[in-house]
Amino acid sequence: MTQPSHDLIGVGIGPSNLSLAALLVPVTNFRTRFLDRRSHFNWHPGLMLPGARLQTSFLKDLVTAVDPTSPHSFLSYLVAKKRFYDFVNAAFDNIGRSEFADYLAWVAKRLDGLHFSCPVREIDFDGTRFVVRSDQGTATTANLCIATGNTANLPDWANTHLGERCFHASEILQQSRDITGKRVAVVGGGQTGAEVFLALAQGLFGTAASVNWISRRPNFDPLDETHFANEIFTPDYLQRFFDLPEGRKPCVVDEQKLKSDGISPSTLREIYHLLYQLRHLSNGKSNLSLMPGREVFALQKQADGMSLSTRNHMVGEDESLSADIVVLCTGYRTLVPEFLEPLATRIESDNQGRPQLNRNFGVLWDGPSDRRIYMQNCARHSHGIADPQLSLMAWRSAAIVNDLIGRRVYDIEQCPPVVNWQSARQAQESDTVAA
Repeated sequence: MTQPSHDLIGVGIGPSNLSLAALLVPVTNFRTRFLDRRSHFNWHPGLMLPGARLQTSFLKDLVTAVDPTSPHSFLSYLVAKKRFYDFVNAAFDNIGRSEFADYLAWVAKRLDGLHFSCPVREIDFDGTRFVVRSDQGTATTANLCIATGNTANLPDWANTHLGERCFHASEILQQSRDITGKRVAVVGGGQTGAEVFLALAQGLFGTAASVNWISRRPNFDPLDETHFANEIFTPDYLQRFFDLPEGRKPCVVDEQKLKSDGISPSTLREIYHLLYQLRHLSNGKSNLSLMPGREVFALQKQADGMSLSTRNHMVGEDESLSADIVVLCTGYRTLVPEFLEPLATRIESDNQGRPQLNRNFGVLWDGPSDRRIYMQNCARHSHGIADPQLSLMAWRSAAIVNDLIGRRVYDIEQCPPVVNWQSARQAQESDTVAA
């Protein structure tokens, strides 16, 4: 029997697989390789707008939650960069996204086994090993971890208009832009929409004739980052959510939207202060308009630009808005990578085509039990809203490491949670097991 050349091949080198690679460093005699189609590590380069900040603590980095002594922590980065005391004295409420991106790139440069400019074309299983075909040749592995990230979510009404005048927010910094004298519509009421609106309003790309911020949400609501809301971003809650009946999970996720997809209060404050300045302390004229409660349902070309058709849910009427540029801050969606097509019929999926995962983020498939496929950042439907966030990244990677190695490499057990998420039946069962 031909043995695989690697114990694990990871596809995609974003924060999730970077965390996994960093936590696998202390594991000896374990052969890994991580592949990415990009030429180098670069985290969300199209959205590094000035002033953009993380919505989570810097302590929830690649490793600290499970190994605070790791040389790949954010604190190690600060010490290496000779800025530890400056950082402490700055007392940031939330650190800049660009600094966290620099930290991630710093870790990527320090790790062996990361291969860039290496698009994966196909992965199959030969009965013994996974066969990974990429632009750098063919490799075999006993296990896989797929973390290729999500793709831009583009509304159906925008698909035929995509280009220089209608584009996803992730592309806003990918080329030089001048909006001087143009009418701009920003579609999407989450954090990205707020950051894009603020950057446009501050004149980052020139002075627009108008900037209209459209959201189907009833208002521009803040991220719920209060103490008990943050209990949802803990390992205990994730495991309780995993045990919920499948039919119950979508409703729970919807109820928690503002705990993961609201706007940072500091960003809202900055926007409101800017509006006050423009309305009352400048010439009294503002070219900015906030339009919540509107859902765009059509986009048409016009001789002098484009026209967005919206439904105003508050008054129950349809409206139209003219624009020269439309920025789609419409989020992301999960897709199963095309290179997994040879394995598609062997992977269990739900009624929406999403892979079914076990508690340790392993894909349910019909292959040998000692040949595992892990997937990261695609378990929101099964593990809850914390899955695509940075919050539990290190804990999730440690859970995968423990499952891969077959022993407790990392202690990922936690103290009893502040909030009791268990039902009376579950609590009784837990007490019985403990006894």
